[in-house]
Amino acid sequence: MTKDDIKRVLKRIGNEIIEWNRGTEGIALLGIQRRGVYLAKRLQDVLLQQEKVKIPTGELDITLYRDDLTLLHEQPMVHSTSIPFDVSGMNLILVDDVIYTGRTVRAALDALMDLGRPSSVQLAVLIDRGHRELPIHPDFCGKKVPTSSDEIVEVRVEELDGVDDVVICEKQSE
Repeated sequence: MTKDDIKRVLKRIGNEIIEWNRGTEGIALLGIQRRGVYLAKRLQDVLLQQEKVKIPTGELDITLYRDDLTLLHEQPMVHSTSIPFDVSGMNLILVDDVIYTGRTVRAALDALMDLGRPSSVQLAVLIDRGHRELPIHPDFCGKKVPTSSDEIVEVRVEELDGVDDVVICEKQSE
């Protein structure tokens, strides 16, 4: 995907969020660290342009909720959780870059429940690459990309990576 593709997809996802929720009343966006945070902020901008309403937006770090924490790194990198609103009673939209096995979303749901009891939780992802291990499915999806387990879908955002694009790479052997 190019920068323009990403922009177009986020605009469509924004429209779908508005339609699904019958407006923007009571919704909030929660970006999953890292790239989901930037995508959530972009969705906030899209919704502001569409509906002229600034949607509450926060950041959720799920590092310590992961079931594969010890497999990832000896010293896991913990990012910030910043949610400047009460999640209780809200219709939360979790935002992430790629959904793969579903384990990141499961960890995000666990983290969320420690923060309050939202009315509903919806999931918006830029890329769905398949290979689910858990019964988790996005409500809003930018693009489905069939991949093999030997491939990596790399979403790059300008804020972190200096470029906006999505590429598929071969997994490096260890």
